[in-house]
Amino acid sequence: MSLIQALVLGIVQGATEFIPVSSSAHLVLVPWLLNWPAPSFAFDVLVQWGTLLAVVVYFWRDLIAIARAAIRDLLKGKPVESAEAKLGWLIVLATIPAVALGLAFKDFFESAFGDTRGIAALLIGTAVILAAAERFGRRARTMESIARPDALIIGLWQAVSILPGISRSGATIGGGMLRGLKREAAARFSFLMSIPVMLGAGLIALKDLKEAGDLAAQAPTIAVGFIAAAIVGFAVIHWLLQFLGKRSLYIFAVYCLIAGAGCLVVSFIR
Repeated sequence: MSLIQALVLGIVQGATEFIPVSSSAHLVLVPWLLNWPAPSFAFDVLVQWGTLLAVVVYFWRDLIAIARAAIRDLLKGKPVESAEAKLGWLIVLATIPAVALGLAFKDFFESAFGDTRGIAALLIGTAVILAAAERFGRRARTMESIARPDALIIGLWQAVSILPGISRSGATIGGGMLRGLKREAAARFSFLMSIPVMLGAGLIALKDLKEAGDLAAQAPTIAVGFIAAAIVGFAVIHWLLQFLGKRSLYIFAVYCLIAGAGCLVVSFIR
């Protein structure tokens, strides 16, 4: 992979990690459509750390407040006394399904990245999730109203999104909206709960890359992709939160439907 290709894919990762159109699908389908060499699984996951940095920087005040409240409440023997501490534990709860499923079926999920036709079909599945969230979601609740059943169910949606083609942000925002959350509330919770999952996936990929012995060889392209993903990802978070305050998810559902169907057509022609 050239540095230009790494730059393009980093921009793609930063733009599509938070916009609900599946970054995993785009990191597979874009090079496939352009006849570029497929990026390694380690590149895909470690470039995600660029978007991880973006969400940490964007929400750093929230994260500090959550950490302080969690420690304070634990020391008082009341771990969920404050709203911030409660949110922190809800994020932990929402993370458990994806961690359990990801570790149990790691090889299966990695192999799924090689099935371009299946990824295109799952991208259409993302369109269905987004359309269903808009059609059936009541969009009345704030993030402060999130309870343990909500966190667990949204976490299950995140676990489903390990499949390439199912947008993580789309599945979790959609899952939150189907639980009655407003779009902005569902998006903020989705972004916050992405942090431990992306961190864990990156650590696993880094371990695999070190064992393969080609970390130094891939370092330049990973660095370029990482920086591009971080810058673009930060801008996209800011834009999307404003967008969802006024607009629906239907535009992203239409995009996923067209992109998935178009890639299926190309796959059959090829």
